[in-house]
Amino acid sequence: MRLLFSFAPAMLIAGRIGLASLFILGGINKILSYGSTLDNMRSVGLEPAGVLLPLVIALELGAGGLVAIGRWMAPIAALGLAGFTLATNLVFHDFWTMEGERAAFELSLFFKNISIAGALIFLAGALSKEASE
Repeated sequence: MRLLFSFAPAMLIAGRIGLASLFILGGINKILSYGSTLDNMRSVGLEPAGVLLPLVIALELGAGGLVAIGRWMAPIAALGLAGFTLATNLVFHDFWTMEGERAAFELSLFFKNISIAGALIFLAGALSKEASE
């Protein structure tokens, strides 16, 4: 167990970077596929998509970067990304309106995002505790 504890700082760094990469790469992908992302947002009723999309990109890149670095406002950034992930779930993974295989697929994505939000909340707690020591 002591050996595991000696790797704890490295595990926290690797976990932060891995978790943050989801959002950083998501932001980059939204920039590279800007038009289709706008269309996708509009298709689910997110308006004004032209205003929301740059905000989403800024959140994913900015908060993702802060989480990866793990300093300064990282706990708040992690909580912001958790909230964003949960809100996204309600809009894009509405399995309760579907049937069959599509509903099962969206349910899986929905709970994957619940897990990601949980990891972000856990990370926010760990970073806050680390900062207070």
